[in-house]
Amino acid sequence: MKFITIIGVGLIGSSIARAIKTIDGKIQLNIIDNSKENLEKSKLLKLGSLFSLDIDKQIEKSDIIFICTPISAYEKIFNKLNNFDLPKTIISDVGSSKVKVTELAESILNDKIFVPGHPIAGTEKSGPENGFKNLFKDKWFISTNCNLCNEKHIEYINSMWKKFGSKIITMKSKDHDSIMAITSHIPHLIAYNIVGTASELEEDIKSEVIKFSASGFRDFTRIASSDPVMWRDIMLSNKDEIILLFEKFNNDLKQVLDAIKKDDGDFLVKKFKKTREIREKIIEAGLDKN
Repeated sequence: MKFITIIGVGLIGSSIARAIKTIDGKIQLNIIDNSKENLEKSKLLKLGSLFSLDIDKQIEKSDIIFICTPISAYEKIFNKLNNFDLPKTIISDVGSSKVKVTELAESILNDKIFVPGHPIAGTEKSGPENGFKNLFKDKWFISTNCNLCNEKHIEYINSMWKKFGSKIITMKSKDHDSIMAITSHIPHLIAYNIVGTASELEEDIKSEVIKFSASGFRDFTRIASSDPVMWRDIMLSNKDEIILLFEKFNNDLKQVLDAIKKDDGDFLVKKFKKTREIREKIIEAGLDKN
């Protein structure tokens, strides 16, 4: 492997670049980003050896192409990639939803290899200056099946992420999207909305909310600082799973609200005990470390 292209050099793309440079400093990194600001920052940070605002002929040298843009840019990128000869190049992505991405890739990419992927890693910050080489260390990387790849291609991408320090699992796209909806997408949606609710309070109360915000409120709503464009794309691309599970969440929440209205303390204690037990099992399994 001698040449890797990264399309989109935000937090994830720049962290991939740093991780690759740590693994093998001889690999040529081709950095593509349509933001002049991001590209200039990438040059100053020496994240690659080639830099471009758009996809060009250089991409045909790529062993791997990592697409690290918002999902709304995928269609345009896939169509551009069709203009180049990439018979052995493995194209992969880092998007947080997989069913729609896979369907889009299969409908557009001609005679190309595509391995859907998703590193379960990130922070609320964005931009190439905020990436770091160990972002993926001890974090999960999920690859999913696709008609544009075989087991050998999936294993090749998985092996790359193993080198980044990730734990690897391969699953069906539908399973991935269901899991992400409940563990990531809906919590982000709630965080955005609770901050929005706080912002609509009376001015005198709002200032007190800010003043007395406990660490729990700050920690939970930290994710509301994430990139709005990225999260718009995630919500829309995984809307079926999000709507389905959010309706179930609303039903569960309604039961809790009804219990509060009825002063049903027994129901609340049972509910809170059950969720505490689940949380303790998560801690015992070590799942909260990631």
